[in-house]
Amino acid sequence: MSVTVKKATRESFGEALCEVAKVNDKVIVLDADLAAATKTSIFKKAYPDRFIDCGIAECDMVGISAGLATCGKIPFCASFAMFSAGRAFEQVRNSVAYPKLNVKIVGSHAGISVGEDGATHQCNEDIALMRVIPNMVVLNPADHYEMLAAVKAAADYYGPVYIRLGRLAIESFNDPENYNFEIGKGITLRDGNDITIVATGLAVGEALKAADELKAESINARVINIHTIKPLDEDLIVKAAKETGKIVTVEEHSIIGGLGEAVASVLAEKYPVPVKKIGINDRFGYSGPATELLKIFGISKDNIVKTVKEQL
Repeated sequence: MSVTVKKATRESFGEALCEVAKVNDKVIVLDADLAAATKTSIFKKAYPDRFIDCGIAECDMVGISAGLATCGKIPFCASFAMFSAGRAFEQVRNSVAYPKLNVKIVGSHAGISVGEDGATHQCNEDIALMRVIPNMVVLNPADHYEMLAAVKAAADYYGPVYIRLGRLAIESFNDPENYNFEIGKGITLRDGNDITIVATGLAVGEALKAADELKAESINARVINIHTIKPLDEDLIVKAAKETGKIVTVEEHSIIGGLGEAVASVLAEKYPVPVKKIGINDRFGYSGPATELLKIFGISKDNIVKTVKEQL
């Protein structure tokens, strides 16, 4: 029996770093003066000699990480997604991804659920930015247990990886006893033949709630968790399209360049079916309580249910 944990994935990330560090002495963590917020402070407390605070200098942080990687270290460099993916984009592209160095870029406080921090810090573009870079793996774990597994997988994988973290505490749904995480492989969480809901990150929990509500109305929605945006599990997506005929994607990210466009692109080439994208509709966010913003921007169970019914 799994234990339901309500925890922000940024906190799960901090715990996971300590676990991988126990068995791999090459793991080192860098932060840009935000350790308390990104939860790398958990690692700092456990392994102070393997932690580097680079100050408010994300570009330098990525460059230092690249140098450490050439010396055989496995650097995890963390900051808010707006800074690690946005401000340091050039360094990530040229210093890490181009030479395919073994650096893990970590973007915390991603998406609209950053809440009161407002539009400047609500990074709804990071997946698009990282996805477009050659050699980059893009991970967006959906709950506590998935984050633990994703960090371990990232540490074991040789090459650049981007890991997206959330600020809002969310309930877990995975069972650690039988959960298996594999980079590039999506997971079918609910079976159904009427329509498929493809979700990532925080939105997966909302998709599961929506599927349960739809089932009560005799609508059987398949739910797929895509924790790896790149490389995308194309076979699983095409299979779902063939068997259900319609797709709804849900993400706490811009509908431009994120999960929805990745799914639509694959299906346009391999098995065209109607695809409806739920996400941030080409606009900036604004300050407000995270849970209310998620409802306002449509990243919620109620909007998923409404959208599925419209598609059917």
